Amino acid sequence: MTGSLPPLTLVIGGARSGKSAFAESLVLGSGRARRYVATAEARDNEMRDRIARHRRERGDGWMTVEAPLQLPEALAQVGRDEVVLLDCATLWLTNHLLADHDLVAETGKLIAALTTCVAPVVIVSNETGWGIVPENALARRFRDEQGRLNQRLAAEAGLVVTVIAGLPMVLKGALP
Repeated sequence: MTGSLPPLTLVIGGARSGKSAFAESLVLGSGRARRYVATAEARDNEMRDRIARHRRERGDGWMTVEAPLQLPEALAQVGRDEVVLLDCATLWLTNHLLADHDLVAETGKLIAALTTCVAPVVIVSNETGWGIVPENALARRFRDEQGRLNQRLAAEAGLVVTVIAGLPMVLKGALP
């Protein structure tokens, strides 16, 4: 897949759907210098292993920036000749939710940073609304906030792709 990306691309899907691999293929196809903005925090051994596996699977040639909370600041550092893979909005939202931050304000800052970023951004996010209604208030709040965030991202994106079982389906825009 080669071609130019719109200023913002949203790749959305469920857990283990293939969304990150597809997003990486979009970034690789751009031919630009690659910047990976990671939102995961290695709080336990299982997460450390996941992060290490993602790094191995991505391979060399990526500049990695860890930004579990400060995405606007990380996006402000991007150069015009780069392309950004931001993986993932779901963990970023989780980090802010658990820190009891103002999610409306933080989302507003993120959207502003995405729309003013000088390079194309491909953002990965989870679709969490297809399951049953969670049994506890925190899980319900997270599901609702994730749905709102995804709607905001999709509204701003020029390209929105959902990935199911490794298969991409364009919801908005056209693949490069």
